[in-house]
Amino acid sequence: MPGPIHGVKVLELAQIMAGPTCGLMLADLGAEVIKIEKIPGGDDTRRFLPPDINGEAAAFMMMNRNKRGMALDLKTKEGVEVFKRMVKQADVVVENFRKGTLEKLGVGYEELKKINPKIILCEISGYGRTGPYADKGGFDLIAQGMSGLMSITGESKGKPPMKVGAPVTDITAGILAATGVLAALVSRATTGVGQRVDTSLYEAGIIHTYWQSAIASATGVAPGPLGSAHPLTAPYQAFQTKDKWITVGASNQNTWLKLIDALGAKELQENEKFNSNANRMKNVAELTELLKKELVKKTAEEWLKLFDEKGLPCGPINTVTEMFEDPQTIERKMIVDVENKKAGSFKAIGMPIKFSETKVEDTKESPTFGQHTKQILLDHGFKSEEIDSLMKQGVVS
Repeated sequence: MPGPIHGVKVLELAQIMAGPTCGLMLADLGAEVIKIEKIPGGDDTRRFLPPDINGEAAAFMMMNRNKRGMALDLKTKEGVEVFKRMVKQADVVVENFRKGTLEKLGVGYEELKKINPKIILCEISGYGRTGPYADKGGFDLIAQGMSGLMSITGESKGKPPMKVGAPVTDITAGILAATGVLAALVSRATTGVGQRVDTSLYEAGIIHTYWQSAIASATGVAPGPLGSAHPLTAPYQAFQTKDKWITVGASNQNTWLKLIDALGAKELQENEKFNSNANRMKNVAELTELLKKELVKKTAEEWLKLFDEKGLPCGPINTVTEMFEDPQTIERKMIVDVENKKAGSFKAIGMPIKFSETKVEDTKESPTFGQHTKQILLDHGFKSEEIDSLMKQGVVS
């Protein structure tokens, strides 16, 4: 059985991370995603080198598997006309340009809906299409800083600011965009008309502060960074063992009792400083020091085995390559082999949602620059001589 949104056609006018994440999610759900790259050069991630495989950037292949690719110069009148003809057959356009760029090209939303009233335009920007920052470009580092996310990330107050290691606002904005597109498709099934979907890196960063914003709302005090610890419950953090670091999640009274049982330290429950979560949070520094002294007595493997037997949430801190080899990763098909015409086989992250009845499409190739241009144009009703002329003019590649 095909994917849940099989038959949906998406034109992806996006590059680098947020927009391609949206396109990737939709492609894995069964949509036909056509990645339209700029001329010259294509998606900027093609130049994120190293690492590469036979000249193909690993970053590009990771974010653009399962898509067909074409190259189009939208700065030309002819290129705009090509795009407009493609919009007639499309369901969704995804873009992450600065505000007003599509309008300057003559393909803003008002123009697109004249061509195709059912079109859904998904706009991913730095701060959203309204507000005092709407004209600014979007960058993950800046969004993490402005959204408050960097203020709660890192070891402790007084140390240099630290961002989340992954470009989390880019990735989250892409996932939010895909969610918005799916909602717009459901709405269109009822109303028969499309709409604009608007999200941003800034808003994506803000939603990662749910717990900390709850604290700030209730107390009027902005919480700071806590390393790996939790702002509302303890002990819930990373600890050093005899040989490696592990994570321990005693996030409620039940798991707390399991932890002290495993440690052979049931007397801690009799101590008023630690007998409830509220008291543990008040005395978290003292509690952490006590636990540190206990956990360095055994190896990570020994503690994890014991904690698992007790039913205590815990885990190793894997490197990315260790994650690749984890049996859970393999069983859930979170690393998939993807083909590329130049690079050959490439390991990419798979689709993190599974369905009981519908198929997930996550192993199709990542396109080389302009790989499918001619076939895509043929599929959209262009004649061979038209395509040859457009190629000679440099409008498509």
